[in-house]
Amino acid sequence: MDLNSLPKNASSLKFSRHDAHVMGLCLTLHVNLGLSLRKTSQALKDLYNIRISHQQVANYARTAALVIKPFVDNYEYKTGTTFIADETYIKVRGIKGYIWFIMDAVSRSILGYQVSDNRGVGPCILAMRMAFRKLKQLPENFRFIADGYSAYPLAAQQFFHQFGENFRFDITQVIGLTNEDEVSKEFRPFKQMIERLNRTFKASYRITCGYDNYEGASYNVALWVAYYNFLRPHQHNHYRVLNKAEHLENADNMPGKWQLLIFLGQQTILQMQKSQAEE
Repeated sequence: MDLNSLPKNASSLKFSRHDAHVMGLCLTLHVNLGLSLRKTSQALKDLYNIRISHQQVANYARTAALVIKPFVDNYEYKTGTTFIADETYIKVRGIKGYIWFIMDAVSRSILGYQVSDNRGVGPCILAMRMAFRKLKQLPENFRFIADGYSAYPLAAQQFFHQFGENFRFDITQVIGLTNEDEVSKEFRPFKQMIERLNRTFKASYRITCGYDNYEGASYNVALWVAYYNFLRPHQHNHYRVLNKAEHLENADNMPGKWQLLIFLGQQTILQMQKSQAEE
């Protein structure tokens, strides 16, 4: 990403009217608390007498997602031997779209995600590439659990064809809603994990009434994944975050944590640019 230019509808991080703290408040209300853009604007006016339009809140969210996404995608997640995958529906301009999630069964971190306008094998492969990005080979006794959809076995074949024995794996398919076979009975709890993840995401998605375009949907999902992996307390982890970033421990409140996430994203982008220049 070129730091000197931002895409359409993004905002510069050089603030003229507001400051970084206001941007952090916008992200906290919009992402953490699940308020819509207009309700976020209204809450800032009612609580802090900060007058900011809902469009400016959207611009802040888009910019934050753009900067934070490289940090979230390139973070060194601790991974186990079991990955779980599923796809869920969204609406983009009233037309059905899809989001693919891949999570680690032990840490519960989201390792791969992809927004697509189709349910083909291509988006499935892209989500898997993101999940496998830091792996040179699969761990022993690796298991990939998904539903009965045919895209997952086809994607697994593509990885074996491209990378050989280091990425040979089969898909453990949990089929249907009832345990009609022994495999589904044994691995149903894993499938329920990813279904809970989908429901958690849908709670934040529901306030949007659908997305306006796929670019905006991708930014929104990236921002939510950053919140889920680094800022959201999880019950199964004793109400602590899934991944501890050292810099975030120094912030006393959530707007400060969002500012530090943006800083970490900027550092990741600079490191990526430096690596590309050296190559």
